[in-house]
This record gives sequence, C-alpha cells and structure tokens, in this order.
Amino acid sequence: MDEAGLSYIIPVLIFCARICDVTIGTIRIIFVSKGMRYIAPVLGFFEVLIWLLAIGQIMSHLTNWVNYVAYASGFATGNYVGILIESKLSVGNLIFRIITDQSSPGLIKTLKENRFGVTYFNGNGLFGPVQVIFTIVRRKDFDRVVEIIRDKDPGAFYSVEDIRWVRDLLPPASDNYLKWHYLGPLRLFRKSK
Repeated sequence: MDEAGLSYIIPVLIFCARICDVTIGTIRIIFVSKGMRYIAPVLGFFEVLIWLLAIGQIMSHLTNWVNYVAYASGFATGNYVGILIESKLSVGNLIFRIITDQSSPGLIKTLKENRFGVTYFNGNGLFGPVQVIFTIVRRKDFDRVVEIIRDKDPGAFYSVEDIRWVRDLLPPASDNYLKWHYLGPLRLFRKSK
C-alpha cells in the first residue's frame, strides 16, 4: 500500500486500538476495585499489548498529526465504552439506605417478597419521626429496587453506594439463580474473605 493510503488507515487503526485498550483498562480497574483478582491480570495483559501496538504506530509515523488526534479520541471513547460495558455487566453489590417519613410496611413487605434482605429501625429526622431501611442487593437488581421504592413510597429519600464485600446475600426468588450460582468455575472470579 502506498504512503497516502497508510496515512488514512493508520489513524483509524490507532483510534480502534485505543478504544480497545482503554475499554479493557477501565473494566480491569473496576474489577480490581471489586476484588476480582483472577481476571484483572488477564485483562491487564491484553490492555498493555494493544497499547504497545498503538504507541508503536504513533512512533513510526511521528509527522502525521492526525495520529495524535486519533490516539486522544480513542482514549476518550474507550473510557466511555468501558463504563458502558461495565454498567451492563452489573458486577458487584450495592447498599440502599431508604429514609421515609412514614411507617412503610408496604415497602418493607414488597422488598421481602422479592427476596431482598431488609433491616429497618425507627429514627428522628429534621421534621419528626422517620423509618430507616437498609437493603443490600446485586447491582443487576438496582432498577427493580428503585421501581419498588417509587411504587410503594414515592416520597422516600434513598441513597445507594457500592460495597466491596458481602458475607451472604439472599438469593433472588428465581430458579435461574440456583442454576448459575453453583457453577464452580464461575465462582473463581469472586473474591472471598
């Protein structure tokens, strides 16, 4: 291929390589923060390998400024794609802190019926008595819990936070959970304390 053709193809390849390596890097960092110590090094290997290929092309074609733009654009796009993929994977657990100014037997009952563990107690807020409800759920159940809160107590205040380790979680009510939960090889990627 002639030099003119390469000047168009190389930036595209650099852009795609950066998307791949930054996406893998973003997912790897998230997995490290979740304690998934077995899969993170594998992702790191491919991340660095792809990065070396991209930087090699930059160094071979230092005079083409389009390569620099492709490199930076690939980095930015890779961050976005990595976060998007990680949100679809829904790895990890969350803690919901729900504060309601009314007694919420309907909310608590519905959470329990959906096999979410619930701890609750009475407290005092700025405007009087409140009920504080805690539940720890898998990230993939986030939307379902928010829907339950909005349905049963639309005025409730809630905050959500990532948590790294949980000793035990109630399994969801579905039978599919039992099929997948006890597959040994998949459990290698979960860090236990």
